[in-house]
Amino acid sequence: MRNAPAYQTLREQLRDDIASGRYSDGKRLPTESELVEQYGLSRQTVRRAFQDLVADGTVYRVPGRGTYASETGRRYLRQLGSIEDLMSLSDDTTMEVLSGLRRRVDLDAASRLRLDDDIVYSVVFRRLHDGVPFVMTTVHLAPAVAQAVLSSPELQDGAVGTQTVIGVLEPHLESPIAEAAQSITVTPADSAVGRAVSCEPGHPMLRVDRLYTDTTGQPVELSVSHFLPEQYTYRVTLRRN
Repeated sequence: MRNAPAYQTLREQLRDDIASGRYSDGKRLPTESELVEQYGLSRQTVRRAFQDLVADGTVYRVPGRGTYASETGRRYLRQLGSIEDLMSLSDDTTMEVLSGLRRRVDLDAASRLRLDDDIVYSVVFRRLHDGVPFVMTTVHLAPAVAQAVLSSPELQDGAVGTQTVIGVLEPHLESPIAEAAQSITVTPADSAVGRAVSCEPGHPMLRVDRLYTDTTGQPVELSVSHFLPEQYTYRVTLRRN
């Protein structure tokens, strides 16, 4: 790439190394410091090259461990920008219900749903892409909302399908879902998450919390998801108003 910026040259070199098998799927790439020394580049240049490779799914990062090559097609790349994008997860993933929708006491979930008591209804499931599990999600609903879908076969123990919870829920709502407030953190996998996505307890996970509200501003659903970083890339497009 004659006269190309240094980060682009490094990016293409690393991409070629991965394609040729020098860094096979799951193999750790050199660190930023190692690449700075090897190529005589600035740390910012190396970081920019890595950012581009992460964005297009060529590599993935595990916090505290490093940057790893990703086998093309094995990781699930999702670009989100709307409620409709979230509902379209059913287009290319499978949902397996691990624990069907049932009543439980959960002080934190009830508080975030702005309920007067501690009772919520929860369903736990995992999603798979091409047969590979990449996330475990717990969805909490207010009792009044849950009543409409308690008997839905899609939300029972062991159900397998291409639905989403909001897709099952929304036809029963008086007001449609209008907003999803989202927070993203990194957290270690517990034993339940580890069993669901085939990783060891303590493995770093991408935790995504979403609180869905309807057009009246009333909370409708709280979802808490733990994504396996080796199998998932999350992309958001930001646009200028």
